[in-house]
Amino acid sequence: MSHLILATNDRAEDTLRQSGVANVALGFYPRFVWRKLPSDEQLLMGLERRSEKHCNPGDHWLDDVCRGALEGFGTRDIGFLELCEKFDSIEIWVDPRPNDQLVLVWLLDLVRPYKQITTKLSLVHADDIVANYAPEHVAKWKLPAFKVAENHLVTASHAWRAYRAETPESCFDLLMTDLTILPRLRSALIAVLEELPDSVTGLGASEMDLLDFVNEGHTDLRRVCEARWLRDVFDEDDARDALLELGAYSAPPVLLGDPAFDNEDRYFGRSEWKVTLTELGRSLVAREDDMWRHNPIKRWWGGTELTNERLWRWDRETRSLVAP
Repeated sequence: MSHLILATNDRAEDTLRQSGVANVALGFYPRFVWRKLPSDEQLLMGLERRSEKHCNPGDHWLDDVCRGALEGFGTRDIGFLELCEKFDSIEIWVDPRPNDQLVLVWLLDLVRPYKQITTKLSLVHADDIVANYAPEHVAKWKLPAFKVAENHLVTASHAWRAYRAETPESCFDLLMTDLTILPRLRSALIAVLEELPDSVTGLGASEMDLLDFVNEGHTDLRRVCEARWLRDVFDEDDARDALLELGAYSAPPVLLGDPAFDNEDRYFGRSEWKVTLTELGRSLVAREDDMWRHNPIKRWWGGTELTNERLWRWDRETRSLVAP
């Protein structure tokens, strides 16, 4: 019996591959919780058999796979659906973090039309982050594997389409439905909704975590961006990008570098990277000001483009969505 494991992040892939619990263990690395979502066409192209379309590093889903990881089942040029057909059983191992849950619903929506794949597909829901454990320990786990049924596929498709919608309303409405078939999805959607601009400060929960950490006296850029200080939504790259974005506004809540140097000095290495709060940043930490009273906003949340004129917000007190 040939067995394939699909992980919802790269670190889990490494752990599962080293554990030897499957013939092949592969991971998916898209980040869906920060930045504009890739188009459906981009996502599908990345999973196709390698061709001249995959001309840049990262264009193909197997660009970063370890040498020899597919031995006996294909090459690094194979397409995702083609590879899945080679195995007798397939498991998706899902970490509990919000981005992993979004990767799960994307994958289930993707394979939904392919009965030859879904009939041999099971889900393994990890209670903790798989990569936090040694491979030899993971090899001894006896986690239940749930056969994928039509309810899994329908719920996943609803969730993925809601997240890609032009407003967050569909995601918020999903919270009023039965999502227990995907046990971590409800908490993931709530965590992601909390990344919408706050009804008072205009910043998402993870952005406020960054400001709070700086306000506590931490000024080293790398330390501020370490994911373990944040909620489970951002990874370190997301945190760094968010912090750089906050420092680039005309009225920034943070300064990156020695305030005595201008931006050109800072970026050419004539100043150490040092994170400090501005007066606006301190006001935001105190919940006494609104980021978007001072700056233009143009960013994305799922499929929703946020602008000053079209600014969906999240009320953390009532845990509700606030329309523009």
